[in-house]
Amino acid sequence: MSEAAAKRAGAPGNKVNIMGVPFTRMTLDETIGHLSSIANGPAKPVCHVVTANPEIVMSAGKDPQLMRILQEAGLITPDGIGIVMAAKWKGDPVSGRVTGYDMLLRLLELGDRHRWSFYFLGTDEETSVKAVDTIAARYPNVRIAGRHNGYFGADREPAVVEEIAAAQPDFLIVAMGAPHAERWIYRNKPKLPVKIAMGVGGSLDILAGKVKRAPEFWIRLNIEWLYRLLSNPARWRRQLVLPVFAVKAFMRRKER
Repeated sequence: MSEAAAKRAGAPGNKVNIMGVPFTRMTLDETIGHLSSIANGPAKPVCHVVTANPEIVMSAGKDPQLMRILQEAGLITPDGIGIVMAAKWKGDPVSGRVTGYDMLLRLLELGDRHRWSFYFLGTDEETSVKAVDTIAARYPNVRIAGRHNGYFGADREPAVVEEIAAAQPDFLIVAMGAPHAERWIYRNKPKLPVKIAMGVGGSLDILAGKVKRAPEFWIRLNIEWLYRLLSNPARWRRQLVLPVFAVKAFMRRKER
């Protein structure tokens, strides 16, 4: 990442506030460059990366704890065309969507080059195994520090945290769905000697072949949400939040 981009990465002016949530305005390339510098740098407190969409923003508006988690995150990227549109309405546009899946693939590619270590947490046991096997085959120089499925109770959580802490991965990839992943990371990050912790939604399901990502054509047209809805009509209840978010974001577009 260039020196100018690095300065922008930490500058307040490089963020746009959407209904109380501070989103980075960095491009995908700048975001990856910023995270690479953290991964290659000395150990510091964990950088919590959140990929937030309108659903998370709306939930945070009703949940002070979740809003605090987001406001204390190291980096929040705009994962959702609704966030992109809201920033445009404010006259403070972001570069475009920066999704968890896209970031994960880029980080794995770089991890293959730099021999970064990753711990994968989440999804069901079978999918977890398939996803990690796929990653190991595609990126043979990535160091798999460990993995664990996401189906465990509060009584098992300390042991999982201890296992991750013992592995000391550069990246902790959490596929528990939002905002559960964000809450889990926030609750445990003081005990996690990792450089970057990031929630990636259903990315491991895609890597395992359990779920198909939208074709590139749908992604370019910014209607990946519609593909997901058509592929899984049960999502319609979740999608009801989108028009509500759009109205609220437009009405609050002048807020800073």
